[in-house]
Amino acid sequence: MKWLLLGALLGVLLTIPAVSAALASVVTALASQPLLLVFVLGAAVRPYLPVVGRWQR
Repeated sequence: MKWLLLGALLGVLLTIPAVSAALASVVTALASQPLLLVFVLGAAVRPYLPVVGRWQR
């Protein structure tokens, strides 16, 4: 499924050149917000982090 979405995105970018400029401006605007960027990266990584249990007595 991931590869289908990537292929569709690349197909749109290759057929409509204006979309690549718009996508680049959106990515630049999002990357200029460091707090938002860190939140999104943390939310993306969270499911892969190990679960820390309680301390044992």
